[in-house]
Amino acid sequence: MNIDLQALEARHPAALPGAPAALRGLNLQLAAGEQVAIIGPSGAGKTTLLQVLACAQPPTQGQLQLAGVNPWTLPARALRRLRGQLFLAPQVPPLPPRQRVVTSVLAGRLPAMGLWASLRSLFYPANIPAAYEALVHFDLGDKLFERVDRLSGGERQRVGLARALLAPASLWLIDEPLSALDPMRARMAMAALVGLARERQTTLVATLHQVDMALAHFPRIMGLRDGQLVFDLPAAQVTPERLAHLYDQYEHELRGEALPVALQEGTSEAPAPVVMHCR
Repeated sequence: MNIDLQALEARHPAALPGAPAALRGLNLQLAAGEQVAIIGPSGAGKTTLLQVLACAQPPTQGQLQLAGVNPWTLPARALRRLRGQLFLAPQVPPLPPRQRVVTSVLAGRLPAMGLWASLRSLFYPANIPAAYEALVHFDLGDKLFERVDRLSGGERQRVGLARALLAPASLWLIDEPLSALDPMRARMAMAALVGLARERQTTLVATLHQVDMALAHFPRIMGLRDGQLVFDLPAAQVTPERLAHLYDQYEHELRGEALPVALQEGTSEAPAPVVMHCR
């Protein structure tokens, strides 16, 4: 699925009235089948961008086109069909705690299923081998029949990624997929996600705090700060100087470190909660 944004503006889903726009004058074009990582410091607008691309919220100004269509001009039924072609994986996947992993993974297929088939799948999971194969890509094959509430945070995050492999989607939107993973599993998950997207010619847009992972696995990197595009370059052209400029005053994030306690205590405003959607 190709993406075209022209002079787009959007507000954070939880922004207070009068707060500045989270995205401002954003121009962005992606061809169908591209894999792109979006990096930038906290508050850059990365999650808001994914929400807009997932048709979870409309832009306040500018134009959004997915596959050549402005989704917000479509009738309700056509908009639902378009949303069925999108897969949004939030940082914390909304997995029912008492559900089996196999059912959670197969839920990725729900947009392509009718009502009765969807209800039946809750009690009699169909195509268990497909769920197992998806889990194997993320080293979770042995968790197929575990309950979700018995998984670690990192395992739940990988279950959320496995859902994408079964979704009838031509656009994967992945928000901070590595936040709960150790370095080894993070590399494995990223290689699987990008490799399968490339193999299937699925457009992949992922936001990442781990800059090294973005540079290692994605051919195209976009730097976002204060809601504006700072650079849009092949990974090989993202120099240390460009990264230093992008993360100016946020060097701890570039180094993968937590915000120093002194700065945390001196912060007068807590970040607004993020509205998450998963299809």
